Amino acid sequence: MKSEFVPETHFLDTLTEIPSDLENYVLKPLFSFAGMGVIIDVTKADIAEIKDPKNWILQRKVVYEPIVQSPDGGVKLEIRLMYLWADGQEPQLCINLARLSRGKMIGVRYNKDFDWVGGTIGLMEK
Repeated sequence: MKSEFVPETHFLDTLTEIPSDLENYVLKPLFSFAGMGVIIDVTKADIAEIKDPKNWILQRKVVYEPIVQSPDGGVKLEIRLMYLWADGQEPQLCINLARLSRGKMIGVRYNKDFDWVGGTIGLMEK
């Protein structure tokens, strides 16, 4: 997918050149749950160690700003939107997921020792 709203992403097995600014990328397995296997501070050695590169992506990092103020400081917020549609129909927003984070990454594993984190849905008016 190519869009200003989609981070630059490369399948590892099709990558022709490792970016010189690896600090701006994350290395992700295609099939992961709760951020397991994601390498946030990726190095060339991490890339070289991947045994099945067709099942990994190198993706430009998304920088989340701590925009929500809690009693203990700033909290990062991510809102995910799920759309469904039948063939030939317009996409319909069916649900959202709001996630709060104070860790290095949004997800359970990186937030287990923090408060003011977790997930919920946001209420939407028509």
